[in-house]
Amino acid sequence: MKTRPLVRLSVTATAEAEEAVSELLSDVFGLPASSYHDFESGRIVVSVYLAHSSDWSLSERTRLMEGLGRIKDCGLSLGSKRISVRKLQSQDWAESWKRHFKPISIGSALLVKPSWSQRPPCRGQRIVVLDPGLSFGTGQHPTTRFCLEQLVRARRKREAQSFLDIGTGSGILAIAAAKLGYHPVEAFDFDPDAVRIARSNAARNRVRRICFSIQELSRLPLRPDRRHHVICANLISDLLIEEQARILARLSPGGTLVLAGILHSQFAAVRQAYESAGLNLMKHRTENEWESGAFVRC
Repeated sequence: MKTRPLVRLSVTATAEAEEAVSELLSDVFGLPASSYHDFESGRIVVSVYLAHSSDWSLSERTRLMEGLGRIKDCGLSLGSKRISVRKLQSQDWAESWKRHFKPISIGSALLVKPSWSQRPPCRGQRIVVLDPGLSFGTGQHPTTRFCLEQLVRARRKREAQSFLDIGTGSGILAIAAAKLGYHPVEAFDFDPDAVRIARSNAARNRVRRICFSIQELSRLPLRPDRRHHVICANLISDLLIEEQARILARLSPGGTLVLAGILHSQFAAVRQAYESAGLNLMKHRTENEWESGAFVRC
């Protein structure tokens, strides 16, 4: 049976404009957009896969160009803003996912891999199986990897430690935390689709003790019922600063707070906000445009 060729339409983007470009492509074509990060060059390519060449019509071109113009007018840098269109066979498209999403080891504690990978774990490694999808978080992005590494570093064997994942996306951090022995594990996201996907990923990994919920950080009470030993918040810098009080209200004394998803140029402001609240920066990393940090509450 002859396979029908697909059309891959791609737009290069900067880190600060990646989310806006992804939403624009999804809106114009009614399809999920995927991002590929080349961590050596720093290049980001956002793509949609069209069933027919006719889907890339004059109307869609006009809407796309107008949308890119609006993104630029909002002050987001688009870089080269290069648009490319390429035909590829269906099997090539499927294999391209497999080339970009490879297994990742987080020390000797975790192995994060897509379902098609046959790589076995090292002795003692917990496995998290996660395929690329609509929700952010596969372990490929440097901010997600940093969070996973800090989860491993903060885990104290034979001690009860709770974990909270703010902006759970695919659920990767909550699933990894549960696999590492954190309990209880709570996670929330404002996007119902993200929560649905996170629950599905948890079930696929046979993890049933995670409490997922649909929540907006800005609407959470300032006096929560429970505090957590470790919190990960992989969010934009403005939200991390604006909702500092709500985040810190959920962190136990001596607890670890991992902040990620921050552009390098904005990290200093986030650091100042949390250090002024009595936290100490214990570990931070810069990769390409991104900077992440692990703070400890005194």
